[in-house]
Amino acid sequence: MKFEAFQLNEQLLEAISYMGFEEASPIQQLAIPPILEGKDLIACAQTGTGKTAAFILPVINQTIALESEGVHTLILVPTRELAVQIDQEIQGIGYFANVDTIAIYGGGNGTDWDLEKKALTKGSGIVVATPGRLLAHLKLGYVNFSQVKNLILDEADRMLDIGFFDDIVKIISHLPEKRQSLMFSATMPGKVRQLANKILHKPLEVNTEISKPAEGVLQGTYLVYDKQKLPLLISLIADNPEYESILIFTSTKKNVNTIVNQLKKKESSTEGISSDLEQDERENVLLRFKSKKTRILVATDVLSRGIDIKDIHLVVNYDVPGDAEDYVHRVGRTARAKSTGVALTLINEQDMYKFHRIEQLIERELIRIPLPKELGDGPQWSPKPDKKYRKKRPSGRKRGNQNQKRRKK
Repeated sequence: MKFEAFQLNEQLLEAISYMGFEEASPIQQLAIPPILEGKDLIACAQTGTGKTAAFILPVINQTIALESEGVHTLILVPTRELAVQIDQEIQGIGYFANVDTIAIYGGGNGTDWDLEKKALTKGSGIVVATPGRLLAHLKLGYVNFSQVKNLILDEADRMLDIGFFDDIVKIISHLPEKRQSLMFSATMPGKVRQLANKILHKPLEVNTEISKPAEGVLQGTYLVYDKQKLPLLISLIADNPEYESILIFTSTKKNVNTIVNQLKKKESSTEGISSDLEQDERENVLLRFKSKKTRILVATDVLSRGIDIKDIHLVVNYDVPGDAEDYVHRVGRTARAKSTGVALTLINEQDMYKFHRIEQLIERELIRIPLPKELGDGPQWSPKPDKKYRKKRPSGRKRGNQNQKRRKK
């Protein structure tokens, strides 16, 4: 379907054409018409399917005709990276439509706070914010949300995973009851349903295929012992010089530093990113990676959602993600917008059952790639819950009972 079919404003269609958009994605085809009709919506679509534009386009279309001042659209997101991405996308699409937007998130300095305060009091048409930072402004009493007509929650499942449920409810209490509310999420667990029931009014529900990586992702796994992970990673990078953009996910900030230090011995164009960095540093690291000045980026899950970087050739899960849904988001960093990419996961003995659950979620058993001969054999595939952990629980209870007996004596 062409975007002209939505009967969008001519200025907006010109911006879409200028940015190279031709046909609407499935989630855009499903979501844009009811949003234009003013309906509340709950939309479920995987990462990389164009769901950001699915709500930005109709909202900008509606706001072009608005003459009122003040904040008319509030978009809540889980991370500062996603806030920046959406803000930039709005600026790009809204360039021809004179749309004002600001991203509000933590980690900045006093100047950032003053700019945010000015936007929230004198009015920036569209505000993209993380809940914690926005709530800090609201508590000071100067925020004016009386003109808000659109509320959008993006990556709702991630916000609730982080623990923003109460913050979101508090923020919504400052908004007019009469408004259009939209909720976008890659997965639809019970907590998201609970929030939807609380804030949406007779919502229309649209779904595309949930929790499965894009078709263009070539997925594979290696069964490894922990000591084999770094040598394997170094070997993979050395053997594939054609991969110009590589993103490596690990579970801890400590691992980020370890991996970066080891890779730099072989590949100087390597950087790491985690919550330890100040926001300016993080944005500069991302900019260098996005512009291909940095070949390899090592990150914690802070980047697994909400970063729109095209042409990532290889994603490596150095550690299996803690939640099955997070695997989809990590892998979704490659093969975006109908491109292709490779996603490899290193699975140790403790993570086999966890990855087995991931395969159940995506309804696909992935190939087990043999290790290079020089690394020796890895563990055998045995996706069972950790027996050692299961044995600890009874013995702990027994010791507790013995202690109680001693106290009685």
